[in-house]
Amino acid sequence: MIKTTILLLFGLMSCMSSSENETALAAKNYALQHTEALAFCKKKDFNQEYYFLIDMSVHSGKKRFYVYDFKQKKVIDSNLVTHGSCDILEDNDTKYEKAKFSNRDNSHCSSVGKYKIGKRDYSSWGIKVKYWLEGLETTNSNAKNRVVVLHSWEAVHNTEIYPKYSPLSWGCPAVSDAFMTKLDNKLQKTEKPVLLWIVE
Repeated sequence: MIKTTILLLFGLMSCMSSSENETALAAKNYALQHTEALAFCKKKDFNQEYYFLIDMSVHSGKKRFYVYDFKQKKVIDSNLVTHGSCDILEDNDTKYEKAKFSNRDNSHCSSVGKYKIGKRDYSSWGIKVKYWLEGLETTNSNAKNRVVVLHSWEAVHNTEIYPKYSPLSWGCPAVSDAFMTKLDNKLQKTEKPVLLWIVE
């Protein structure tokens, strides 16, 4: 009995260490992005306390939406996020496995690049809140016309589901209701625009 308890405790500690290491590794791997993001926020007079980074190269069943705190210099929160199906203008047999990107109308694709998180508005999805996204680069300049917004969706899980995939969106970065509530609380308190950066 004692031996079993010790093994269980050791296993639990290993899981905790693994989780902490994952967060530390994520922060380390994105060091260049964090540095560039802070310089960008200073130049554009955006919020310099935190920003959002989405890495579409990560499996959609794993956490790939990161909230990075500039002052603490670490990822303070993370969760799942959808990518676009990208199946309107072309066949996409690998749509669940790998995100494809486009800035075209009605493509239903995700778009990489930096976004300014704009006006808070009503959504018919999730917790009924959305934030308009203003694409700041040639790769995402059509975001507003495409109605690519940050919102929640009941179909998105709040914990990792790997090797299963998150559902596909029509190009929006959609998160779980619980995670969106946390993001919404943060965004409502800021006076300056917040940067959302989608990378591949």
